[in-house]
Amino acid sequence: MPQFILTVSCPVRIGIVAQISNFLAAAGCNIHDSSQFTDLQNDRFFMRLSFKSEQGKTRGELDQEFRSAARDSDIDFAFHDPCEKMKVVIMVSRFGHCLNDLLYRWRIGALPIDIVAVISNHMDYQKVVVNHDLPFHCIKVSSQNKAKAEAEQMRIVQETGADLVVLARYMQVLSDEMCQKMSGRIINIHHSFLPSFKGANPYKQAFDRGVKLIGATSHYVTADLDEGPIIEQDTVRVTHAQSAGDYVSLGRDVESQVLARAIHAHIHRRVFISGDKTVVFPASPNEYASERMG
Repeated sequence: MPQFILTVSCPVRIGIVAQISNFLAAAGCNIHDSSQFTDLQNDRFFMRLSFKSEQGKTRGELDQEFRSAARDSDIDFAFHDPCEKMKVVIMVSRFGHCLNDLLYRWRIGALPIDIVAVISNHMDYQKVVVNHDLPFHCIKVSSQNKAKAEAEQMRIVQETGADLVVLARYMQVLSDEMCQKMSGRIINIHHSFLPSFKGANPYKQAFDRGVKLIGATSHYVTADLDEGPIIEQDTVRVTHAQSAGDYVSLGRDVESQVLARAIHAHIHRRVFISGDKTVVFPASPNEYASERMG
């Protein structure tokens, strides 16, 4: 009995839930988990269902049948196979805590993705990546060769068939063209709960201002720097007795956790973009069943 995920987005209207559930019932499918949300501000309805095909229908068959049933409706939908791991390219510069965390989670099965390449503008993590039997690409970036470097990065993304690009503290600003081409498929980690401390050494700035909470934000990348739709956030409390170095250590921990949770939500099809924000459904009860959590 194949298991699938159905994601739906459409304008708000009466009867959409009944239409979807009736279709699945008629197709011999048993729903195991369902989440839905109506964004009245943007007039959009979002739904995610996890189900099994009791009659053994394939994803292609279900897609064709639902497309026919919904041909007169303005519904954006997709059937996904949760057993197919999403192909991911990771990009990193000289801060390796997020990269190392993702590699560990990937290795123990806690992050079920297929890492197809790691790209960096420095050689610092070549040995770490190669020791994991993963392809490493060093693409130097400067103001003179930025367009050429991005073209090479996009070549790697396209040739590997990557579905997602993760900026694991990649300290280069992507062009508007790349952001638009990969819209909704690039996730970044921002070293602040809110972008209050921008530029160099944000934790030193936070320490100098005596903040009591530090945190991190993971978001989709857009042409507006660090202002894309937010997927995940978290904070950690600090006190006046801690040093700027403590802030950095705590900040790196929360960055790694927030980025991993954002990726986990994305690969399980739990994130929907609605205007300038996201709808993120909670993890289903059986989402971690096949993953060895560390």
